Amino acid sequence: MRLFLSSYRFGTDPGLLLGVTRGPCPIAVIANAADAWPSRARDSAVASELAPLRALGYEPTEVDLRDHAGAPDGLRAALSPFGALWVRGGNTFVLRARLALCGGDEILTDLVRSGGLAYAGYSAGACLVTPSLRGLEFSDDPGEVDAVCGVPARWDGLGWVDYAIVPHAGDSPLADAGVARTLDFLTRERLPFRALGDDEVIVVDES
Repeated sequence: MRLFLSSYRFGTDPGLLLGVTRGPCPIAVIANAADAWPSRARDSAVASELAPLRALGYEPTEVDLRDHAGAPDGLRAALSPFGALWVRGGNTFVLRARLALCGGDEILTDLVRSGGLAYAGYSAGACLVTPSLRGLEFSDDPGEVDAVCGVPARWDGLGWVDYAIVPHAGDSPLADAGVARTLDFLTRERLPFRALGDDEVIVVDES
């Protein structure tokens, strides 16, 4: 299993991402954490990911989970040309719901744990792989899930790591009051967590 988990994009060292993915490769961009945003803002969010990835030598293409709702075989086929995933930030609960609706939670777990795909995610994309999304409600609105996806919010993460991740900690310009409340909640509940500033990255490389 190869994971690159960050608070914001590449952190300070893009070489860490290149190491996890074993160099540049075709990379699938998943931007469904931004599905609650107006369509123009979502389109801009996707576009903003492509140029930095291309500058590192990657070949990025969006894979929209909405196109595969109820069709896990289609999603698996859509991911087959890629060596890695790049999962951007937004609302973690919306991202989690979109994955569940297309069977992506099971497909990604299979592909990533088997080494078939390297996984890179920042902000919501990093929080997704934790055991639980409890505490993230202070920054991400779980109520958006029903409005956007038509299903209740899920509170379980994918469980690839055994601790919570709190992005935008410290002096991050993206920090809001919710970050402090999340840290307080996790500390009070004695749940293990890693707080990440925007220049910090977690790398897991078990291959």
